[in-house]
Amino acid sequence: MSISHLYGLLGYPLGHSFSKKYFTEKFEKWGLSESHSYEQFEIPQIEDFLTLKSAHKGQLKGLNVTIPYKQQIMSLLDEIDPAAAKIGAVNTIKIFPDGKTKGFNTDYWGFRQTIESWDAFPEFKSKKAVVLGQGGAAKAIIAALEDLGITVWKVSRTPVEGQISYEDLAAAMDEVGLIVNSTPLGMYPNIDSFPPIDYHLLNNQHYLYDIVYNPLRTAFLEKGVAQGVGGVYEGLEMLHGQADKAWEIWNA
Repeated sequence: MSISHLYGLLGYPLGHSFSKKYFTEKFEKWGLSESHSYEQFEIPQIEDFLTLKSAHKGQLKGLNVTIPYKQQIMSLLDEIDPAAAKIGAVNTIKIFPDGKTKGFNTDYWGFRQTIESWDAFPEFKSKKAVVLGQGGAAKAIIAALEDLGITVWKVSRTPVEGQISYEDLAAAMDEVGLIVNSTPLGMYPNIDSFPPIDYHLLNNQHYLYDIVYNPLRTAFLEKGVAQGVGGVYEGLEMLHGQADKAWEIWNA
């Protein structure tokens, strides 16, 4: 077996990821497993990306990027798609035959399509949305929500300009419809962790979305259900949506 088309996931650590399983099953289904492979590339520092690319020259066709490199990777790429540049984060890299690289953001599409297709969307679209976290995924989620005309509050433990604290959020929870966890809190193996919001303030006007997909039902979502929230959305469909968009880009 000779792998001519290599893809993979760039990040550190990667024990939580389902991406390899998802693409491996796709390649088997499409009859591509003899020539196509998807691997996990755990790199302890972002500069190792250049070594990785050189080691697989001509073979490596594309990469997904996850925590903690969605912003750091941008300075090492030859070109950034304008939409990804506007968001300020890259989670998909296309590698051209000449070795040049271009960064894209497919988190935006993975999140937006799930939000728009959620039957609860009409219930919360006229209220404020809260995004917990400040990483690359949060940037894509904020852009998608704002493009849908939803006012977004960015929440941080140590807020800077344009963000609010968890204490501020508690005082204004009656204005909120959607709360999105874009932090890794609750992700395997730390499945008992969760964002520090005041869960007792949640009720059926609130809808919770967690981008964490391992486990499928996080402590954040479970605590919301226990408080009688209007609905919850698990992160696996966002993963699939962004992965499918990445595959489309790699083969364009």
